[in-house]
This record gives sequence, structure tokens and C-alpha cells, in this order.
Amino acid sequence: MAIKKDNISRREFLRNSGLFAGGVVFVSALNPFRFVFATKEPVGKGVWYGIAIDIEKCIGCGNCAKSCKIENDVPKDPFFFRNWVEQYTITNDDEVLVSSPNGGIDQFKQPVPEDEIYKTFFVPKMCNHCAKSPCTQVCPVGASFESEEGLALVDKNYCIGCGYCVQACPYGCRYIDPSTGVVDKCTLCSHRLNKGLDPACMMSCPTGARIYGDLNDKESAVSVFIKENNCAVLKPQLNTGSKLFYKALSQEVQ
Repeated sequence: MAIKKDNISRREFLRNSGLFAGGVVFVSALNPFRFVFATKEPVGKGVWYGIAIDIEKCIGCGNCAKSCKIENDVPKDPFFFRNWVEQYTITNDDEVLVSSPNGGIDQFKQPVPEDEIYKTFFVPKMCNHCAKSPCTQVCPVGASFESEEGLALVDKNYCIGCGYCVQACPYGCRYIDPSTGVVDKCTLCSHRLNKGLDPACMMSCPTGARIYGDLNDKESAVSVFIKENNCAVLKPQLNTGSKLFYKALSQEVQ
């Protein structure tokens, strides 16, 4: 995934965003999943994974991106990431500046003087593991699929590297691995989950900003977090059934 963002005016953004105010929708505390997913809830009582991120706790250390690259053999080039961190800086003139130096692994630097900053914050990004993922729908050979646990995965033995899923993902979470010629992406470290271990990015976060768990279990950490906080998903108008929930998601985040 290559990261490239254009600066936009906050006033222009709000004017064009309409009802969803930048493409986010808040989760009801009474029924936290039905409205967000806009799709059928999982059948059965098996594990159905979801992720939550507390933006207020993210300090932009980049440990998540670094540990992910090491754990999953992601190319070292500063263009390929399974997860990354973006810094949003809103200036007093309503300009939205977005940066992600080497996916957040390299040190963040403010692009404008401090007295020109209205607010600034970090936003971790990763696969949304959608309940109705567009990437799996466009795969011509069935290499991209959704597991019974709710994970969007790629069978590299079948992937032909056509790149259709890379283009279909609205969150920019897929890339063609230059060493293999096939698609790679976040799997929530499924190989670790199968061994009863936590994903690498969760283990390396020093502030506990990242949470995951079973959405079928109302007592799981992620279910409790979503219920107790005003959480939102990115681009709900696309009806992808995103299972990546953010606390304190600002309207400027794309």
C-alpha cells in the first residue's frame, strides 16, 4: 500500500459530507452492531472477530506497524504495510494535513508551526475485516475469502496477482507483494490466533489503544468497549460491514 494524501479544506470537507459528516456513523449503545453492519449478524456461537481502536490513546509510536512488518515478513520498503499510522493536523485556517512517514515507523514531525495548529491526533489504520468485503466479491478465482471467524483472508496458493481486490478495497489495505507477485494484507495475525496468541500489533501497543475479540461474546473486551464508548466506522455509506471500530473518530479522517 502506497500512502499519499492530498490536503483538503475542512470547510469544503464538511460541506460535501452531508448527513454522515465525513463518512462516519456512531454505534448505538443499545444495539451496537446491527446498524453499523447493515447486514446479517453471524450465525451460530463461534468466534467472530472485531477490532476497536481508541484514538485518544494512540501516541504515534509506530510500534504496531514495525512489529507487523517483522512478524509477517512485510517488505521493508516504505510503500507496503499491513497496518500503519497516520498523523492528522488541522490548522487554524481549516487545512487538513495528513502524513505517515514510513507508515508511522519513522518519527513524526509537525508540518506547520505549533501556533498554527488547531488540533492534531494519530489514527492507526489496518484491514477492516468487513462482513461484506468488496475485495472478496471481485476476486475471479476465489483466493480472497472470508473465514468463519470473520477474517478477510487471501489464499496465496490460488491468488493470480490480478490486483482486482487491491483496487476494490475502499480502505487501501491491500498490496501486491513484490517478492511473491500475489496479494498480501492484514490477517489479524491469524497464525498467532490459531495458537492462542495475540496479534503482533496488539502486543506491541504501549498504551492499549488497540483491542480485538469476539463480537459474538457480549462480555469480550471489544464488545464491552464498543458498548461503553461512542464508536464509529469509516465510510459506512459503502455498506461494507466494517468490523474496525474507532473511539473519538474525528470527522476529518478519511
